[in-house]
Amino acid sequence: MKTGMKKLVGISLLASTLALSGCSAMHTAIKKRDLEVQTQMSDTIWLDPVSGSAKTVYLQIRNTSDKDMQIAEKLRQNFEQKGYTVTNNADHAHYWVQMNVLKVDKMDLREANSYLTSGYGAGLTGATAGALAAGYGYNSSGAAVAGGIVGGIIGIAADAMIEDVNYTMITDLQISEKVNGKVSVNSQGALAQGNAGSTNVSYSKESNRMRYQTRVVSTANKVNLEFEEAKLALEDNLARSVGGIL
Repeated sequence: MKTGMKKLVGISLLASTLALSGCSAMHTAIKKRDLEVQTQMSDTIWLDPVSGSAKTVYLQIRNTSDKDMQIAEKLRQNFEQKGYTVTNNADHAHYWVQMNVLKVDKMDLREANSYLTSGYGAGLTGATAGALAAGYGYNSSGAAVAGGIVGGIIGIAADAMIEDVNYTMITDLQISEKVNGKVSVNSQGALAQGNAGSTNVSYSKESNRMRYQTRVVSTANKVNLEFEEAKLALEDNLARSVGGIL
């Protein structure tokens, strides 16, 4: 290939790469310009409707994540707007709503979905992992290599300025409903004994409450999303979703 033709191929490839990089960043900026928040539950909880003095709720909200999330007051307001009385006396409440915010962090939607499908009580060990393999093609002129490298640098710069950000909040939820009869509760578990083995434990008891469990996964997605904006949206959406169960 003549020198002039080699240069033309290199320039054409570089121009195409620049155009595609710019178009990709612009497409992301336009498509994700508005905040999108979604909340999903791993399992549906059905509760019988109640009225009168039975419309009482006891809240127990925990946060074992490393983020400061304010859920309790928003959830309280949601229940009160629906006519429920939120009480500090657990024995007098018809419903117990117990929640633990396990994790709040940036993650891709595949990982967020894996936490949802794993369900209540599953560990947070990074449920998905993936890798992308990249290779460079080249010819004797080296034009494709040069174009690919420079285009890659431009693409990285564009991605650094326009980032598709997704924050995810993972919450385990248990709702207990007071019943007239007796409920038998049986539990089994294994306590780890270092690397040598484990000790099996079990217990049983009677209770007057039926318990329902689900995992709630909330996502906030927007281009260049800051955590403070995501935080408020995630809190509001979680409170509204859990409040809708009763």
